Amino acid sequence: MKKYIGEIGLTITAIIWGSGFVMSALALDYYTPYQILAVRFAVGAILLGLVFHKKLRQLNKAVLWKGTLLGVLLYAAFALQTVGLQFTTPSKNAFLTGVNVVIVPFIAFILYKRKLDTFELFGAVLALIGVAVLSLQWSSGINLGDVLTLGCAVMFAFHIFYTGRFVQTEDAILLTLLQMGAAALIACVTVFGLGEMSFSMHPTGVSSVLYLAVFSTTIAFLMQTVGQKHISETKAAIILSTESVWGMAFSVALAYEVLTGRMFIGALLIFIAILISETKPKFFKKRSIQQVKERKV
Repeated sequence: MKKYIGEIGLTITAIIWGSGFVMSALALDYYTPYQILAVRFAVGAILLGLVFHKKLRQLNKAVLWKGTLLGVLLYAAFALQTVGLQFTTPSKNAFLTGVNVVIVPFIAFILYKRKLDTFELFGAVLALIGVAVLSLQWSSGINLGDVLTLGCAVMFAFHIFYTGRFVQTEDAILLTLLQMGAAALIACVTVFGLGEMSFSMHPTGVSSVLYLAVFSTTIAFLMQTVGQKHISETKAAIILSTESVWGMAFSVALAYEVLTGRMFIGALLIFIAILISETKPKFFKKRSIQQVKERKV
């Protein structure tokens, strides 16, 4: 039951993030990327602090540095993605960000000698192919934006991996609160350093950035952290990769895009990847047990 709670939580997270693509496009008409990050993380930290301030009584050095590390990784990932988008195409930015899905299992293997799960690894690769089909428009050459976005994928991969690792021993809500506070501090210092202290109060801009802050940041990252307590890091990365599918769905529903065959195939590949990582091992396990029984007979 706990595993299904984790999967449902991460699926809802991916849906919320997918809806954020449209809101991000609206918010960028009124704010700079760094202003959006500052508002997202600051509002997230304040809301979580107001609701869960009693959790701070559990604060100690161990959880403090873990939450801070997650916050640094989180902000670094978003910043690299934002800067990278200024030098590359949106489709390549989306695809290269999705590379995190295949980096996660190798982090566990290289740093902690954790055995690679064949089906989860295959599912991760298939999910990446699905993201490529869904979003990538091929263009020759590799530029600075591509390199920065790949750095973003690495940061997101480490964030997903360490979230899953830390949440096994620390309180998920406290971890979320601390990482949000760390990211907010970095984001606000960055905005101040860049001199971007003038914020638009246009209703459309305010509503869109508040949606990103409340739903795509506060609620989504809280659900991600809690969800990863009950599911492997690789499987979490695969489920979170459906963000691109939900982004496409919201974009089509709101008439920003027209559904194409390529979009459908990409989305189908990602969902097949989830099914493989979730059910294939069980299928073969049952089959192998049945074969053993048949041999004994």
